[in-house]
Amino acid sequence: MRSSFRVACAAFAVLLLSSGMAGAQDEPPAAKPDAKTDAAAALPKAPIPYTQLKPKPKAKPRPKPAASTSDQPATPGAAPPSPPSTSTSTGPAPKPGAASKPAAAKTAAPPPPPPAAQPGARLSPGQPLPPAELEAFVDGVVKDAMGRDHIAGVTVSVVQNGQIVLKKGYGFASLNPARAVDPDRTLFRIGSITKTFTWIAVMKEVEAGRMRLDQPINLYLPEKVQVKDQGFDQPIRVINLMDHSPGFEDRALGQLFEDNFDRVRPLEVYLRQERPHRVRTPGAISSYSNYGAALAGEAAAYTSGKPYERLIEDEILGPARMAHTTFREPHPVKAGLPGPMPATLAPDVSDAFRWSGTGFQRRAYEYIEQVAPAGAGSSTAGDMARYMLLQLGGGSLEGQTVYGPATAQAFRTAIRPTPPNVNGWAHGLVVQTLPGGFKGYGHDGGTLSFFSNMLVVPQLNLGIFISTNTESGAALSARLAPAVLQQFYVRPQSFPRAASPDLAAQGALFKGYYLGTRRAYSGLEGFVLRIARAGVNVGVSSDGRLILSDMSGASAWVPEGPVEDGRFIAPQDESRLVFLMKDGRAVGFLPGSGSVLYERVSNWQKPSRLAWLAGLAAFAAVATLFGLVVRSRRDQRQSNIQARASLVQNIQAGLWLAAMALFAIFTSNATADLAPVMYGWPSPLIILASACALVASGLTILTVLALPAVWSGGRRVDSWSYLRKASFTITVLIYAGFAVMLGLWGALLPWSA
Repeated sequence: MRSSFRVACAAFAVLLLSSGMAGAQDEPPAAKPDAKTDAAAALPKAPIPYTQLKPKPKAKPRPKPAASTSDQPATPGAAPPSPPSTSTSTGPAPKPGAASKPAAAKTAAPPPPPPAAQPGARLSPGQPLPPAELEAFVDGVVKDAMGRDHIAGVTVSVVQNGQIVLKKGYGFASLNPARAVDPDRTLFRIGSITKTFTWIAVMKEVEAGRMRLDQPINLYLPEKVQVKDQGFDQPIRVINLMDHSPGFEDRALGQLFEDNFDRVRPLEVYLRQERPHRVRTPGAISSYSNYGAALAGEAAAYTSGKPYERLIEDEILGPARMAHTTFREPHPVKAGLPGPMPATLAPDVSDAFRWSGTGFQRRAYEYIEQVAPAGAGSSTAGDMARYMLLQLGGGSLEGQTVYGPATAQAFRTAIRPTPPNVNGWAHGLVVQTLPGGFKGYGHDGGTLSFFSNMLVVPQLNLGIFISTNTESGAALSARLAPAVLQQFYVRPQSFPRAASPDLAAQGALFKGYYLGTRRAYSGLEGFVLRIARAGVNVGVSSDGRLILSDMSGASAWVPEGPVEDGRFIAPQDESRLVFLMKDGRAVGFLPGSGSVLYERVSNWQKPSRLAWLAGLAAFAAVATLFGLVVRSRRDQRQSNIQARASLVQNIQAGLWLAAMALFAIFTSNATADLAPVMYGWPSPLIILASACALVASGLTILTVLALPAVWSGGRRVDSWSYLRKASFTITVLIYAGFAVMLGLWGALLPWSA
């Protein structure tokens, strides 16, 4: 889940096979004692050849739950394997009501021709990577990052031309007891790379004729989790989930990850209880959605008649012989939840770490089962090498076919066009423009502690996978694959790139504040995320560099082509962003990832404006309370209404200061470690801060209504001086402005958490 800090789980009922298995929704097959077969025991006994698959006459929805302590549907029997089909859509996003066209291709289309060999590059596109040189280069990149960024463990695999070129582990999977990373045994959490398995499962359902990409997703979901219209006429279609354009807001705090197994819910329950708001028309823009991917996984499970974990095991992991990959998690048997991770794999799961400044701290296990199709996968570098070979082989590996040629072509076909050098979505896989003009397909994945990246480059018949087990590993996981291409297949580049005097002269086209679409749109979560990471301030330096800044820091960019085109590239690497221009002015921009759109907004939506008002309110509150101490006896003369108004304003001052102090403590804790915020949301600190601000805002109404009476005292002996009346009025206006701003930002809704 990359992205970005970026959701859900559904309920499956209990199939009581025996008293020893009671409570588990779906258990993996029992492991055999033979060491050679124990890891494979969780998979089908033998892959089924693709040509022998039989179509299922009719989709069988899972039966309704029997009366029990769990409201989950009973686990169905194994469904027949999915057959090949002629009804997959591989072109641009279909129009509403359009029918899926039969796939004409009988074989997967060949990869596009590679770019011509670049003068000065070490290798031409037709030459394979030299294993010894590759290992030396990867060793240097990985070990340098591990030392600089404090990363405990890394696992890497590289494949090319049908062979594993490099497979290596670095550092530790556990510190107590010490356990080194083994690329064939150590399981790392792969995060959102899980979604690529989900999209294969969806496409296999399309091949089988049980799903169609242009149809509403509600046709393939249990009634309880179907998407509500929420005022939108256009339904969300399957294809919208695959390019992240369903139009959902993005919520994560307190539900995407869990550190307490007791809080883990079945997928169906999660999808029902954590429905996000729909905030835009489906298909309008791509904005990354974990909830959307979870819906897709639930739909594939529902139409296939198998729980999600069993579906992936039977249809992908078994035929591909990925015996050290699982979408189950280590935990006790629990009613309604999938069976736990096989006992043969659980001891090999890597621990998660964060660097404290003095050493590595082991983090709690991250439960993602409640939203399994979006991110619950765990795998080894060795198994991910097989997975990349499967993709490079068009869905076939070692004589076994997992998906057909039409699906293979879909995974190389972008659903919608994107600006040059901005990633697109090839039916769920990310389409990436790489150094040297190469085109890559894959996905990255991020949890709180694990960061992974998988990339295949058909033009080079190359695949690269990396995963790290420490919260500081994101930069390395993103950098390795492009660095390998840059080192071996791209001519050396001159860095840094020069600034642009033209940009310095035309900076007003881009300057402003831009708010991201991947966020919660209301409530306390929306308020916190808008302050923390949802927005970006864009400025231009005097020497002609575009400067993007947010709470995490700043980055510089230079024009790539004419300034008015709005295309920018990083001075030190191949990262890019593209501004959307309208009437000669930027109205938004897309980062190279293509996973979010940043929209230009008015100045009042800047966090700096809120901070400025907060500073004024804090000053007014301190001045109000200070006046209680230093005010002379003459200034204390007042009418009854003035006395009551003064009391209300004093209470307001205390409430505003308490709210700001509580929020400051919450922010400090969140900056030190994000995990407690994710797991512990809503924090009592943020709820109490919001409640104090809400009461203070409500009292503002009373002080506004009291203003005429406060001023009516004139020059009477028992009335305030004009100076005190003016001070009271200014304070009322400051508090009122601050309250309105907080209301617009969603900060006055303590119950919304």
